[in-house]
Amino acid sequence: MSSDSAQPIQKIGFWTTVSFVVANMIGTGVFTSLGFQLNVTENIITILLLWILGGIIALSGALVYGELGAAMPRSGGEYHYLSVIYRPWVGFLSGWVSLTVGFAAPVALAAMALGSYTARILPSLSPQNIALSVLLFITLIHALDVRLGAKFQLLFTSFKVLLILVFIICGLLLTENFQNFGSSFQAFNVSELSKPGFYISLIYVTYAFSGWNASAYIASEIERPQRNLPLSLLVSTLLVTLLYFLLNFTFLLTTPTIELKGQLDVGYISAAKIFGSAGGRIMAILISILLISTVSSMIFVGPRVTQVMGEDYKILGFLAERSKRGTPVFAILLQFTISFFMILTSTFESVLTYAGFTLNLFTFLTVLGVFIHRKKFKTVQRPYKTWGYPYVPLIYLLVILLTLIYLIVSRPYESLMGFITLFSGIIIYLINLWYIKKNEQIA
Repeated sequence: MSSDSAQPIQKIGFWTTVSFVVANMIGTGVFTSLGFQLNVTENIITILLLWILGGIIALSGALVYGELGAAMPRSGGEYHYLSVIYRPWVGFLSGWVSLTVGFAAPVALAAMALGSYTARILPSLSPQNIALSVLLFITLIHALDVRLGAKFQLLFTSFKVLLILVFIICGLLLTENFQNFGSSFQAFNVSELSKPGFYISLIYVTYAFSGWNASAYIASEIERPQRNLPLSLLVSTLLVTLLYFLLNFTFLLTTPTIELKGQLDVGYISAAKIFGSAGGRIMAILISILLISTVSSMIFVGPRVTQVMGEDYKILGFLAERSKRGTPVFAILLQFTISFFMILTSTFESVLTYAGFTLNLFTFLTVLGVFIHRKKFKTVQRPYKTWGYPYVPLIYLLVILLTLIYLIVSRPYESLMGFITLFSGIIIYLINLWYIKKNEQIA
């Protein structure tokens, strides 16, 4: 063993941890999902409550993941958590969902959003063709060079936050005709929080907050995890919640809801109201740049997760192979194929609903797992324990369960596709067991 392996692991500081979480959270959803929420409910108060609730859910889930990450510091997120807490096949299904949906769907969504924003600047081009071209171009870059896409993460995070802050400040200072929220205050009723539309809209919001669980992957590398892990989760999630709330407040304050309803590029529409037509185009360009970074990041990170699956399961062994330059080329091509197919055959809303439903199934199982883990592994050292246990995880479980139930009832096609994805994972797992047994008999 080399001397390097004996050196202590370099720890990550508090603000680096915060920036890491924020970078993973701010992406496609906040610039795209408002229009689909307005398809379900046009009450502005309900929508703003959705974004507050989204932050509460993200914080609740992140705090639970913090405990599991601290208790299993060498883990790889849900893939390992669920294998330990439940059974290996449950962990495999989580990995299978990451392989087929977890990164491919966000790549497709970011590319589709980028296509929509860019088409506003270049209306002669097809949004779908733009999305497919960007996907192909960035995939080729990452298939050729292992280092591209991971650089400048903190720079992009700063740029994202700065862009949102500038948008909010300009929206509040430059807009001459604010929209009247009075009718929404009068029409709002608590009963709206129990309607199916509220929980369907919540899927869009929880997707926008996705990335809060990224911190679970670096729990062992954080300085003073008992203090810095929960505090960084609290600060980053509160920061993103505040930014998301103010940004959507600005969208709704500056632009009539009828113009935003059902639209994908709500950022451009609102920017045109604030800055005029030319300013709207500039904002569309800036948002497109952010979406390029989102596509690039997901194309870089996703195949690395898929590669681990290839290393652990023989039937997927080809996914672990690297090119001469060190890129997991087959894993990259698999993710590209799935994303390409989604862009070609689906709408943004259907992909978002499908991805949100499928991914929420496993975050639900993981948060539920904290109860099982405490009972099953009573002697395990827990450097950090979930704040507000058991109420915090119960809040998360209740809201996500209601969301999943309403989605099954109201969006049966997307829910069915999610279950088909799980069923295909079970088939692959059983084939892998058969393959291993067959090789053992031959040996």
